[in-house]
Amino acid sequence: MRAGVSISERRACGLIEIARSTVRRLIVEDEPNQRLQAKIVDLAQARRRFGYRRIHDLLRREGVQANHKKIYRLYSEAKLSVRKRRRRKLVTADRQALCQPRRPNEVGSIDFVMDALATGRRIKCLTVVDDYTRECLDIAVDFGISGEYVSRVLDHIAQFRGVPKAIRTDQGPEFTSRALDRWAYSKAVDLKLNRRRQADAERVYRELQRQISRRVSKRSLLQQSRPRASVDRCLAF
Repeated sequence: MRAGVSISERRACGLIEIARSTVRRLIVEDEPNQRLQAKIVDLAQARRRFGYRRIHDLLRREGVQANHKKIYRLYSEAKLSVRKRRRRKLVTADRQALCQPRRPNEVGSIDFVMDALATGRRIKCLTVVDDYTRECLDIAVDFGISGEYVSRVLDHIAQFRGVPKAIRTDQGPEFTSRALDRWAYSKAVDLKLNRRRQADAERVYRELQRQISRRVSKRSLLQQSRPRASVDRCLAF
C-alpha cells in the first residue's frame, strides 16, 4: 500500500487495522526446528505410508524430545500428507533386493493364504516359513488376523525357534501395522518389503496353499454334521 500511495506507516496500519509491531516483527527461523523438520521429511520419504503419528514414534526411538503437536505442525508446514489408498495397493517403503540366507533362522517370510469352509465362510491362514530350510514353522488359521495376532504368533514361534534377524512381508495392513512395528523394534528384527513377483517365494506359498486346501477340505467334510460353534472353536487360535 505504501509503495503505491505516499502515506505514513501509522495511517496505513490504521486503515487495514493491524498493529505496527506486527508489521515490524522480524521472523527468525529456529535452527533446531529446521533440523527436526528436515528429519521428518526424510522419514516421510522413506516411509510413504507413515503419517505424523508413526513418524513421531520413530523420532522418539531416536531420542527426539518433542510432542505430537509439534511434530504435526512441522509435518503440515512441510506440506506432507499420506495419500488415500486406492484400489491398487501402494508401496509402503523402499523395496529391497531378495538376498539368499546363509543359515537357518536368519530370514523368515510371512504371508496370508485365503480359503473358505464348506459353509462358505472365509478363513485366513497365516503362513510362517524359514527361507533357508523351507520349513513351515506355523500355520495360524482364523476368521480374522490383525497385527496383534501376527505378533502373538511370532512370539509363540520364538519360544521354540528363536527370533530371526529379518522377516520378509508384503505391504498388507496387518504387516504395516503399529503393533507389528513395535514388536519388530522390541525384538531387533528387520522388516523387509518383498519385491513383487518373486518366483522363489511365490513357489513356496503356492505349495503351502495346496497343502492347506487339502487339510481344510478334509476337516470341513468331517465336521459338516457338527454345530457351527464347534467349527469356530476348532479353528480358533
